[in-house]
Amino acid sequence: MEDVTDPPISERSRRWAATMEGYEGAADDVTVAHRDSSASIDVAGGSTPGSLAEREKQLDATLAVGATRGHGAGNRGRPEEPDEFRSCFERDRDRILHSSAFRRLAGKTQVFVFPDDHMRTRLTHALEVAQVATGVARAVGLNVALTEAIALGHDCGHGPGGHASEEALDPFVVGGFDHATWGADVSLVSLNLCLETLDGIRNHSWSRPAPMTPEGEVVSWADRIAYSCHDFEDAVSAGIVSSDELPAIVRERCGVRRSQQLGTFINAMIRTIHSTGVIGMDARHSEALAAFRTFNYETIYLRSASRQQASAVVAMLRALVEYFAIHPSLIPDVVDGDEALENPAMALQLSVAYVAGMTDRFACRCAVTLLDWPIDQLPSGIDR
Repeated sequence: MEDVTDPPISERSRRWAATMEGYEGAADDVTVAHRDSSASIDVAGGSTPGSLAEREKQLDATLAVGATRGHGAGNRGRPEEPDEFRSCFERDRDRILHSSAFRRLAGKTQVFVFPDDHMRTRLTHALEVAQVATGVARAVGLNVALTEAIALGHDCGHGPGGHASEEALDPFVVGGFDHATWGADVSLVSLNLCLETLDGIRNHSWSRPAPMTPEGEVVSWADRIAYSCHDFEDAVSAGIVSSDELPAIVRERCGVRRSQQLGTFINAMIRTIHSTGVIGMDARHSEALAAFRTFNYETIYLRSASRQQASAVVAMLRALVEYFAIHPSLIPDVVDGDEALENPAMALQLSVAYVAGMTDRFACRCAVTLLDWPIDQLPSGIDR
């Protein structure tokens, strides 16, 4: 039998391992990251806040009247002790960023199932929404941490396969399945987020009631701005539409490239808020955004291939929900003795939550392995 030995450790790996402990800094009992590190700040000058209360006081002085202030641990469903340095909304942002619900967005459809490498997923969409929203919030004196938390979390309730998952899961949820409310009330509930953050996530869709904070309203606009621009760019890249097909009102007022369009809409919001105090956009640019969104619906979202894709998603996800509702023991964390094994209503609820949390590929894999789902009836995308 051939003797198989481990390959030698490379010199590059040895150099990387040699930095494990860092380096001794100029101050006593301080480790620095680089052998020649010299970065420092003046802590004796009194400008560095020494506590959360001091940070909140400094932030309060920079926020506009009407912006949302956070205090201590924040308004949470389960009381907590404040963090030593982070504001309540910064903690919300961090919790969302590190949550499994947020990570799974990397494997969930924005427009195209199994997108090509450079196309958007729900994760990259959320990041772009956060960029648009914080750009507006920072310029008009709103709470950037709250804005970013809402933006990063706003789509965590989405199921696999895009908006078709809402239609698929509708029959199994009292009142219907809405990714906005599902995200706030199910997907992220374990994070014990602040009331203001959950409200912004729950009500970011324009069909929902208005959010309770101006930061939440900014995210509602940022969501529409971001997906209108980047979904069109992805569709152009995929050869579905061309820039020349954009309505004249969009081309003339906002341009044909994503950077032009984003800059136009963001600046229009900032100027409108500065001049009126209202979280909105002037009529000239809001008309262009509406025309842009309508164009995308007619040429991208509702085209024949998209409807066929949605139909395949609906059939597959409903079959998966029904399967796991009958076999709840296959759902992670459901064990012998759980009430779900004897309670059909609870089993169905757990099944919906499990399927809603799946990524596209995991849902397809479950359908094939558990249901013998025909390969040619899976949602079609760039690959299988």
